[in-house]
Amino acid sequence: MDFKGKDIISIPDISKQEIDHVLAIAAKMKKKPNPSLLKDKVLASLFYEPSTRTRLSFETAAERLGMRVIGFAEAGVSSSGKKGESLHDSIKNIGLYADVIAMRHPAEGSARLASEATDKPILNGGDGANQHPTQTLLDLFTIKETQKKLSGLDIAIVGDLKFGRTTHSLAQALAYYNPRLYFVAPEALQMPDHILKFLKKNKVKFSQHEKIENVINKVDILYMTRIQKERFPDPLEYERVKNVYVLTEDMLEGVKPNMKVMHPLPRVDEIEPSVDKTKHAYYFQQAENGLYVRQGLLGLVLGKLK
Repeated sequence: MDFKGKDIISIPDISKQEIDHVLAIAAKMKKKPNPSLLKDKVLASLFYEPSTRTRLSFETAAERLGMRVIGFAEAGVSSSGKKGESLHDSIKNIGLYADVIAMRHPAEGSARLASEATDKPILNGGDGANQHPTQTLLDLFTIKETQKKLSGLDIAIVGDLKFGRTTHSLAQALAYYNPRLYFVAPEALQMPDHILKFLKKNKVKFSQHEKIENVINKVDILYMTRIQKERFPDPLEYERVKNVYVLTEDMLEGVKPNMKVMHPLPRVDEIEPSVDKTKHAYYFQQAENGLYVRQGLLGLVLGKLK
């Protein structure tokens, strides 16, 4: 399967066959490292918005494949955006220096705009509240790793479903695998209508809930997310919902033996530290899996893996 030069902008742009291929490549990268696969290649790591795991896993993935990394983590401090340069012009220039670009930007649609400014592959590390496709691919990899399959699973997605780009991408991707989805959120933070319409069109079974306790014993995966303060236009609205969901160790009594708790991280207060030591916690392994998925993507879009 030829990914050479392909942009990874949003999940709807990627077919089920392509997702399955990325996951298979990532499994190979996890099993057998290839430290010189991309020597003499350059990754531009452009993070216009704060990031820890996504940025560092992209950069670590690149360096473990022999790449050089250029870029910035604070665009307002260290890029020409501070001087008023447009995103289009910045990407057009940076594309002259790098072989592939990984980027995060607060504006929805920014990754697609970037893809129109350069012929170098763009890997979207999150564009506003819109999409986060590489996170979704590592989430799928982790689900498959823990459940030995992707199809026919019961999955609860909890927290900020309105602004959470990881939840949007994940729900769309899971539509390929005949899931039963449970969306747990306050009414004001429920999944956007366009995602629900997408799921209905694809005949995905889902229901909406306000309490974790109503679904936790039914699911194979409990996907927790934080309430994202930075996405709220009204600080008072954030204060009303910031601690609405907190997963405790006691709540895990009676869950399925195979149930795993996932989280895109960072967590704030939504998973108590006591959960970490249980057999159900899998969010740190999930974060590690980002390395292998992003290594696979870099090798694929640069034409070194098939």
